[in-house]
Amino acid sequence: MAPFKEKTVQSELKNLKDWYFEDNGIEKKFQFKDFSQALEFIVKVGELSEKRNHHPEIFNVYNKVTLRLTTHDAAGVTDKDIDLAKAIDQIK
Repeated sequence: MAPFKEKTVQSELKNLKDWYFEDNGIEKKFQFKDFSQALEFIVKVGELSEKRNHHPEIFNVYNKVTLRLTTHDAAGVTDKDIDLAKAIDQIK
């Protein structure tokens, strides 16, 4: 699977809210009321990821979560990352 060119990634990002391209991946920062809400969100992301067999890099400090999506074996952004980002954006 070949990664998208940056121009294609930027075009795909127009359909996503607050995701940005960084170092051959896409990232988004989330902020929650407290650690419990952040952890609940991380668990939901984990469930989506397991179903898709595609897993994000997750960074958490108290109520802040940053997700990074990249397809490691393709060394860049692919459909897998865009699809998972869309699913993550649907989490309530």
